[in-house]
This record gives sequence, C-alpha cells and structure tokens, in this order.
Amino acid sequence: MMASDLAQSPQVSTEDPRAANREKFELELEFVQSLANPYYLHSLAQQNILDQPAFIHYLEYLQYWKEKDYARFIHYPHALHHLDLLQHAQFRSAMRKDDWREYLNQQQYDHWRTWRDYPGANSVETVGDPQESGMQI
Repeated sequence: MMASDLAQSPQVSTEDPRAANREKFELELEFVQSLANPYYLHSLAQQNILDQPAFIHYLEYLQYWKEKDYARFIHYPHALHHLDLLQHAQFRSAMRKDDWREYLNQQQYDHWRTWRDYPGANSVETVGDPQESGMQI
C-alpha cells in the first residue's frame, strides 16, 4: 500500500452513502432530542439563533421526526412537542424570558411526575369472586 492510498482511505469511508446517512440520522436525532431541554431552548433564544431564517427552515425540515418510522427512535417525547411549538414565532420569542423557561421546565417536570398516575392505578383492589362482581368468565 502506498502513502497516497493511506491518505485516501479516510475519504472512502466518508463517501460511503450508508455511513453518511447514518451519521446524518444520528446527528439530527441528537439535535431533535436536545429540544426537550427548556434550558437549551432558552440558550438558543438568548443567542438569537431561534430568530435566524435558516434555523427556522431547519426546524420546519425536522418535522419529519414526527412520522412513525422516525418518532420511534425518540427517547424524550417532549422534544417533538417542543419542535411543534418552535414552529410559532410567539413561542420562539417567549423562550428568551427566564420566567417562561422556568414555566416550561415546571410543566415538563409535572408531566413526568404524574404521567403514569392514572385514576386507580395506585390503589390495590382485592380480587373476590368474579361472579359477585358481575364479571363473565
């Protein structure tokens, strides 16, 4: 193998379409999931990144993550909700405010704290005779 071959070998791996697609997928997945963090959104707003037309178009482009085939990879569902909210100028503007960041953070925390608490889910019922309760066997 010649020195020129070694110099070209890293380029071959980056030119592989599958590797490039996987890298793009992972990068966009990581970014979309970061949108679940109100503090990150607040930081973007304070840096005026949320006002840049190119960034707004990028957020529109990322809407494909809401499709079933892509959404299944999302670990933080609030990311998709925030992606929807970021489509609105009023929300992007509100994210500059510390109070709004704290409000969004508290809403997110409250949702996570209670989302599995369905009425009666925590109560333990004793199971009696199914005939007495009117259940069909």
